[in-house]
Amino acid sequence: MLRKNLSFLITTALIVVFLYYASLFNNPLNGTTNKEKNGINHSKVTGSNGMVSSASRYASEVGIDILQKGGNAVDAAVAMGFALAVTYPQAGNLGGGGFMVIRLNNKITTIDYREKAPAGSTRNMFLNEKGEFLPDKSQVGHLSAGVPGSVAGMLYALEKYGTMKLDSVLAPAISLAEDGFEMEERLAESLNSNFDLFKQFPSTKKVFTKNGVNFTAGEKFTQKDLANSLKLIGIHGRDGFYSGVTAELIVAEMQRGGGIITLEDLRNYQPSEREPVRTNYKGYDVYSMGPPSSGGIALIQLLNMIESEQVPDRSSVYYGIKDYSNYMNVVIESMKRVYADRSEHLGDPDFWKVPVSGLISKEYAMERRKDIGENSTPSAEIKPGVFTNESGQTTHYSIIDKDGNMVSVTTTLNNTYGSGVVVDGAGFLLNDEMDDFASKPGEPNMFGLIGNEANAIAPGKRMLSSMTPTIVLKNNEPFMVVGSPGGGKIITSVFETIVNVIDFNMALDSAIDRPRFHHQWYPEYVQYEQGAIDDEVMAKLVEKGHVLKPVGDYGRVEAILIDWKNRKYFGHSDRRGYGAAIGY
Repeated sequence: MLRKNLSFLITTALIVVFLYYASLFNNPLNGTTNKEKNGINHSKVTGSNGMVSSASRYASEVGIDILQKGGNAVDAAVAMGFALAVTYPQAGNLGGGGFMVIRLNNKITTIDYREKAPAGSTRNMFLNEKGEFLPDKSQVGHLSAGVPGSVAGMLYALEKYGTMKLDSVLAPAISLAEDGFEMEERLAESLNSNFDLFKQFPSTKKVFTKNGVNFTAGEKFTQKDLANSLKLIGIHGRDGFYSGVTAELIVAEMQRGGGIITLEDLRNYQPSEREPVRTNYKGYDVYSMGPPSSGGIALIQLLNMIESEQVPDRSSVYYGIKDYSNYMNVVIESMKRVYADRSEHLGDPDFWKVPVSGLISKEYAMERRKDIGENSTPSAEIKPGVFTNESGQTTHYSIIDKDGNMVSVTTTLNNTYGSGVVVDGAGFLLNDEMDDFASKPGEPNMFGLIGNEANAIAPGKRMLSSMTPTIVLKNNEPFMVVGSPGGGKIITSVFETIVNVIDFNMALDSAIDRPRFHHQWYPEYVQYEQGAIDDEVMAKLVEKGHVLKPVGDYGRVEAILIDWKNRKYFGHSDRRGYGAAIGY
């Protein structure tokens, strides 16, 4: 009997040891850790002098070439931005806007080149006589376009923080447009699937369709009009876009389709340099974009709210379903409260008094955390916080150079292919960013996000965004550059990537590729990618009152992880896209 018991105990111990080590490498809940001896989680793409990651391999090749020629991270970022306007028309753009977070020579700043409402905009321009919201007018066509900011913002960054001349930075994009590039399969599929949108507008049909004949992978795609628009920027700088031939083409397109952008709107557009928002999360300094982006504030709120939570050890054989479901409940409930705050308090700081310091304070986060119980709180019972004492298609790219200068850029047309309108003769798409305003308080936009008076339409005002370009430092040294597209899900995509790296010790590729989950207050359910929540945890969350709904893949994180001590860079481009990280 004693021998049998001893044998049983030995066998059990061996099984436990085996399962423990197997879990370190094969646990589907944490991905593979691939943790290096120095403690930095890596990926398959490495470099020691520079690294870029973007949604387009062509744009990434442009960026790494600029770095190899001696350009800094800002030079590479601007070159990649113009290249994406050619090779990634879904979101890369001349006719949209974006945000750039820069760390250069130990200084961190941000550039806001978000689009603006034209001077002819009115508060109720997308409502009918009954006061009903007309989403088709704010999401498709000429009236949906805000005044573009991308060209002004990128030129501002290059002039103030770059080292290379404009013609050198623009040359790769001009070549890609004029000489063409071999179309990737995913781009061909994207263009073909949007034929019904493109055929509505003769100028767009001419560029992005072949009269019903499908594009195929590998065929050469040239854009002569776009090449000419880029050349005018190279010759005249911002005047090559905001006045002269290109500006006149934009206004002529507006007049053809009932849009309201004028020559004066274009001449008056200026980017704004703003202070970043920041927090310290478990010893890591996180810097992100402030208003008119909601992304940085919301990211910081989420990190602050979960900082004190016990993180379940998902690599352990003793991993507890109950522990992890409790942790997920806190994260989901935090998301709901953060998006409630977003709806009420965030807008263009030039028009609305945004309580930035209050929203990102750890004290406020702890107050919000106290309101979270063991079960789900109905969204209707969650209200935005009160402050009385205070005065879809997007793309992201990340860069670091040999000196540790870092740039995180998110740029957008809003929906995939923006308004659907190509400026005839100029070859680029216009955004549909007017939909990002709260056209009617409490009415959701195309991403289901709700806004109020802080984000109401006003002439010259920047619409609220969810873009979250972010830089993370450790001991004041480079640690991470990260961002994503994804509409309202951008914030949680970036948040989960950071938490996966810092809290769950995931390799960068696993941290990015792992399925995600999201809650934005309304609609009243958790959205999750297939595989994000296993069956046992899901059952526990349902017991807590959560409603869960599967959705397709979302977000396309482009990130770089840095081991500064050993001068090693690790890059990864999200499996959900078809981009590339390249290092040297």
